[in-house]
Amino acid sequence: MDLLQSSYAPDDASSPEEAAVASSPDSSPLRLPSKSAAPAVDDTALALSAAASASRPLDPSQHLVAFNPTADQLWAPVLGPQHPHAPISTASGNRNHKLGHVEDAAVLPFLFDEQYNTFHRFGYASDPSGLHIVGDAQPQAADPDTVYNLAPSEHKRRRLQAKEDDQAEPLPPEAKNPASEEWVLLNKQSPWAGKREGPPVELTDEQRQYAEAHAAKKAEKEARAEGRPRRQRSWPRAPFTGRKRGITRGGHGSHRPRMPRRPTTTATFPRGYDRNIQYWDTETGQVISTFSTGKVPYVVKLNPDEDKQHILLAGMSDKKIVQWDMKSGQITQEYDQHLGAVNTITFVDNNRRFVTSSDDKSLRVWEFGIPVVIKYISEPHMHSMPAIALHPNSNWLAAQSLDNQILIYSTKERFQLNKKKRFAGHIVAGYACQVNFSPDGRFVMSGDGEGSCWFWDWKSCRRFKTLKCHNGVCIGCEWHPLETSKVATCGWDGVIKYCI
Repeated sequence: MDLLQSSYAPDDASSPEEAAVASSPDSSPLRLPSKSAAPAVDDTALALSAAASASRPLDPSQHLVAFNPTADQLWAPVLGPQHPHAPISTASGNRNHKLGHVEDAAVLPFLFDEQYNTFHRFGYASDPSGLHIVGDAQPQAADPDTVYNLAPSEHKRRRLQAKEDDQAEPLPPEAKNPASEEWVLLNKQSPWAGKREGPPVELTDEQRQYAEAHAAKKAEKEARAEGRPRRQRSWPRAPFTGRKRGITRGGHGSHRPRMPRRPTTTATFPRGYDRNIQYWDTETGQVISTFSTGKVPYVVKLNPDEDKQHILLAGMSDKKIVQWDMKSGQITQEYDQHLGAVNTITFVDNNRRFVTSSDDKSLRVWEFGIPVVIKYISEPHMHSMPAIALHPNSNWLAAQSLDNQILIYSTKERFQLNKKKRFAGHIVAGYACQVNFSPDGRFVMSGDGEGSCWFWDWKSCRRFKTLKCHNGVCIGCEWHPLETSKVATCGWDGVIKYCI
């Protein structure tokens, strides 16, 4: 105990009381000095800090506060300089936009468009809360309709009422002077504005007589134009004089695309946009028969076999290939698989099959007489092929593709694309320029959209020569079957040229 007491005893007593306690002869345990649980604190600095925080202003745009503000501080009015032209209520509130306070609201697009159009049409609309009216509240209280649920008759009535109100307003004196700006603003109209209603003006006797005579002449001219047949000429034999000698035939009521010719007889099959296929005798110029399905024929072909010269195939605008028996005049077969107008018909494989192309960017191979596709050729990169020619050896097809190239397909069993032969360089996009072969098969020929006639070597696929033949599109070209150095071309400039 003596050692414990000596350890707690201070070396030097700071006061007489502590010295007395330490030196007390009492045998009881040593009493330690007492400590207060709530000592007296000087609150002078705390009062100064609270006063400083109470007078500290808050920035309305501040998102973080470093102290705990009171409710009065948070909702105190915004103080500071005001905009001279802004409303007092807007300038003194919590602004996050130069025009006022903007809040996010979840509004359906339909409801927003409804209120937006209603406000611009009638001058009132509902605010996002739906409890108040913005704008002119008087019409809304009397008629709560919007632009979407208002009847058309009410729209018309309100439009007429607004027009009458505008007309009832007195005009300033300057508006009656045509030289003033007010008169120009009131009387100007946009190019699509309707005519202003006014009293009809009666024609004089001279004007009435002139109008009646002009109407009679116009009606007579239109009647003659409707009844006049479209004509074409043919030259059965070569002319032996300087003047052209031919036969004129008429019968179509509209223009015609290309005209096929019967191989073994003197007959032609022109088809026209009057939806008729005329069977003409080229020697007499008489129409033998007419075939029609009510649709425009785009291509007409006869079966090249000697015993099937009476069978006619026509590619129509309604996606069908129609087969006629010219002896009976009846439709014997319809080939209906294409998804667009049929452009070409080409017989292959000893005339047992034929290939058709269409606006649906595909090639289809058919067995003659069987309306079932035996080969369907269509790729995503393919374009429409409005012109097809058969090679003289009957083993290849040349197809004019509208992506400015000529593609070669085999006419064997698989009808594959020959990727090693491709003829390009000309511009035919958008034009059904005819493609053709020389009689010996050594050259490929085609027109283009710039009036030129192109020649390629069949073996090397290189351009052989280019002739500038027409001012417009060179739409057709034919090689002379006997005189192999002569070529005939036709173009949109209305000229047929014979090149040597």
